[in-house]
Amino acid sequence: MSNYLPDILQSLSNSKISCVNRITKIFDINYPIIQAGMIWCSGWELASAVSNAGGLGIIGSGSMYPDVLGEQIRKCKAATNKPFAVNVPLLYPDIDKHINIIIEEGVKIVFTSAGNPKTWTPILKQHGIKVVHVIANTKFALKAEEAGVDAIVAEGFEAGGHNGREETTTLVLIPIIKAAVKIPVIAAGGIASGKQMLACFALGADAVQIGSRFVATPESSAHQNFKNKVIAAAEGDTLLTLKQLVPVRLMKNKFFNDVLHAETNCATPEQLTKLLGRGRAKKGMFEGDMDEGELEIGQVSASINAIIPAADVVAEIWNEFLSEKNKLLNT
Repeated sequence: MSNYLPDILQSLSNSKISCVNRITKIFDINYPIIQAGMIWCSGWELASAVSNAGGLGIIGSGSMYPDVLGEQIRKCKAATNKPFAVNVPLLYPDIDKHINIIIEEGVKIVFTSAGNPKTWTPILKQHGIKVVHVIANTKFALKAEEAGVDAIVAEGFEAGGHNGREETTTLVLIPIIKAAVKIPVIAAGGIASGKQMLACFALGADAVQIGSRFVATPESSAHQNFKNKVIAAAEGDTLLTLKQLVPVRLMKNKFFNDVLHAETNCATPEQLTKLLGRGRAKKGMFEGDMDEGELEIGQVSASINAIIPAADVVAEIWNEFLSEKNKLLNT
């Protein structure tokens, strides 16, 4: 048996039914597999499907008006009796309304991002809600831990959508964050298979958060045009851009080329903001405009080749994780 794998691999159950570690205990789920709360792609259908499969499904509230969020939560509760979460970008203009709806609807788990976790974490925890915050560097990991969150998502450079300015890859980020904090660490960015999940656990992760792989499912609220483009993606089809505003990983298309042209010609942040306009992400990912829309997806899209049900994604990743783990432990 290898002596190089951390104890956490030894502690995971060999059963295909469930496993027990810090994350599965905190969230009361079967598998340490978490679906990312992606704007325009993760409504109640996807969240409930992932939760019913034994992972943790997340409703992405960043693209929702407060009344829409309330409806999504109620539909999710009707579709699953398993735990699920809501992702809340803290820079959302109606954040107080979102928080109130989450509390009123009895949501038990909240993932926060894009803001200061000290503002809302105490209020959420007063209502018995587990809080997880998304970070991309050690500084904010420590701030999140100090704020009292139950776990953190450490998201590497490979991830789709908004990204860290440091451009630290997941392979580098996870062990650094793991060494810096005592709370559980959820790895994100570049993960779509059991092998990649195992690599993250070997680096010290307690769970993985997966976005791009769950976009390519029937339950995802993404437009079919976007799903088709994801499974057709090749290596190098995404790039981190808009760094003068907030770094975001986009799939290459006409809009991406317009941004690249503007940046090459030294566009100001104001000019880039005007070019971005309003509703670009909705236009692309939700409405299916593959030319003028903003297409947020991770580098790992290059390895996604089929649209399959969310439950099959969870099972496939978990079974491959166990198989590859056992191979390594028996060498």
